[in-house]
Amino acid sequence: MRDRQAEDASPAGADDLRRVLGDLEDARVLEILALSPTVAELEVAAMWAEGQGDVVDRAGKLLEGKAARIYEIVTRDEEPPDR
Repeated sequence: MRDRQAEDASPAGADDLRRVLGDLEDARVLEILALSPTVAELEVAAMWAEGQGDVVDRAGKLLEGKAARIYEIVTRDEEPPDR
């Protein structure tokens, strides 16, 4: 467990980013890496992008900080869902 916490708190590299977020354009990878995100921040953004964010968070709490910026970068060209 301790190693996982250390990984989550350390800055993510390009390999971490692609492992968590999948295949992204190089420009987006560089834009995200410029934020110096942690693996945990990448994972939160990925969950939100996949629509799997925590129910309480998604219902009443805004995504904030680097995770929010990463989410914006990843979903920038997606079309909004039909309502």
